[in-house]
This record gives sequence, structure tokens and C-alpha cells, in this order.
Amino acid sequence: MLLPLLLLLECIVLISLPRLGSIDAQKIQVGFYSTTCPQAESIVKNVVSSAVSANRGLAAGLLRLQFHDCFVQGCDASVLIDTTPSTKGGAEKDAPPNKTLRGFEVIDAAKAQLEAKCPGTVSCADILAFATRDAVVQVGGPRWDVPAGRRDGRISSAAEATSSLPDPSFSINQLTQRFAAKGLSQDNMITLSGKTHHLSSHTIGVAHCKTFINRLYGFSSSADTDPSLDPTFAQSLKAQCPRENPNPNTVVSLDPTPNTFDNSYYSNLALGRGLLASDELLFTDGSTTLNVALNSFFGSTWLQKFPDAMVKMSLIEVKTGSQGEIRKNCRRIN
Repeated sequence: MLLPLLLLLECIVLISLPRLGSIDAQKIQVGFYSTTCPQAESIVKNVVSSAVSANRGLAAGLLRLQFHDCFVQGCDASVLIDTTPSTKGGAEKDAPPNKTLRGFEVIDAAKAQLEAKCPGTVSCADILAFATRDAVVQVGGPRWDVPAGRRDGRISSAAEATSSLPDPSFSINQLTQRFAAKGLSQDNMITLSGKTHHLSSHTIGVAHCKTFINRLYGFSSSADTDPSLDPTFAQSLKAQCPRENPNPNTVVSLDPTPNTFDNSYYSNLALGRGLLASDELLFTDGSTTLNVALNSFFGSTWLQKFPDAMVKMSLIEVKTGSQGEIRKNCRRIN
């Protein structure tokens, strides 16, 4: 049942997304490595399973890593490239929104094993797509078939990352427009769990104090604390992030079950316990309130929509053939 839906979705994306160019639908497909490297997906799965078993927080890290990659230059693993002396202005990973990205070492480990088994065959972009899926499954999320055949990009720009990733101050309308520019609907945006400049699925993961401390102190001329925050929740946050000299390394869970893939993120929004202001907007903005409420009450429906949204997102501006390359090392252009 899922495979026909994914194939239909792939056709829709290939037709509707801007800047996709002359992508051959036969090249981006489920089972792309079935003959050239049959063990590709199992190798990635084993690496991810080991890494997430040792540190469940890496699941959120890998999910965020793919989002940040796809929104800049498309899903071409350009976020993995290291800055070199010749990189003007720095690579994507050096942009302010990307400073706290993690999970690079998991992709490196999978790439090393794949190069040993199938040299020059599996792209870093596909490894990242496989790893993200496997990480979500590892923490209780749904599984989906990943269309593959992406090539790796040769350009990585910190400036482009800064301008392409949604800003934390964006309104719902601005967020919706930014997602629409990538071929994603407002429903996709909400299903993928409240995108901000973090671009991570907020049902798992954590955030640093600096990303929400403006809601706790000096919020406005009439309220020191954001009145949309549940008072008890606000006091808890203040205890973790004091007004004076907050620890820059302190992180707070984005929902009560940060290492489990569930719909409690949406329930929290309805209770005034959305950690980030842009998340809380999803519940308070009239255009998205109903969708958030449905995701809160009907978790199974949200879980069914999530794989389709992930597949659609993973096909943003993908490169094939001469549009890219198969990197030997995910951190360096060949």
C-alpha cells in the first residue's frame, strides 16, 4: 500500500517542484542500489542503529541535519562539506543556524563502510536520506521507503544557508511561503513539526536557552514573560535558564519525550507549553490551529502523513547525473 503512494508522490513532486531541472524519474527511485550495491541500506541502518543505541539524541540530530541540507541547494549533502582556505565566507555548516548541527560522524562512518564495500557508488546525499529514516525508526517513528539516486553537490555556502533557512522571527504566513517555495504545503510544514531556523522535527530533540529566553524575560512593555506560556512551564524554564548569565550549553527538551517519536509536541502546544515562539504560533494562528489540534488528538493520522511529507521534502531540488558527483569523502568535494 505504501509503495504505490510513494511512487505517486514522487511523480507529483517531479512535476510540481521548481528548479528540479531535467531529472530522469528512472534515476530517483526506491531500490536504486539493488544491483550496484545491494547492501547499501542495510549498511547504513546498522551504523545508525549502533550510533542511536549509544546516544538516542542523535536521532534528532540526523533528522535536523537532513532538513538543513535540503533547504539549502536542495538535498545534495552540501551541509556535510567542511570549510577550506578557498571557501569564501565559509561552508554551510559554519552558518549561524547550523552551528549546533550534529550527526556528521554517523554519516562519515556509513560512508567509510560503503566505500569499502561499493567504492564510488553511494552518494552522501542518499546516505543522509537513509540515515534519517533509520534514526526515526530507531526511536519509535514510522518507516518509509526512500527514493534514491541523488548526486552530491559541489557548492556549500554559509551565506546561502543563512538566507535560505527560515528565521525564528517568521510569522506563520512567512513560514508557509518559505515552504511553498520548496514545493511543500502548509500541511507538510505542520506535519514535519513546526519548522523554525532549526528546521528539525520538534517531536524529538532539544533547544538551547538562547533560542527561547526572550519569551521568559523582557518579553514586552506590558509583560515580562510571554503570556501565552503556561505559568508553571514558564517557571520551570526560568529555573533552567536564569535571566543573568544563562549557561550557553544548557539545553531543554522540545517536548516531554525528547527521545521518543510521538505526537506529544502537538498536545503541548494546546497547553501553552510550546518551547519556541514559532512553535506556539502553530496553535495560536487561526490558519493552523485546526491542523495542530487534529495532530494532537489523532496521533495515528499524523504518523501516516509524516512519511509522505519526508519523502516529498527529501526530493527538493535533487541532482542527478552530471549535476553532481559521488563524493569519496562526504566532507570534501572530489
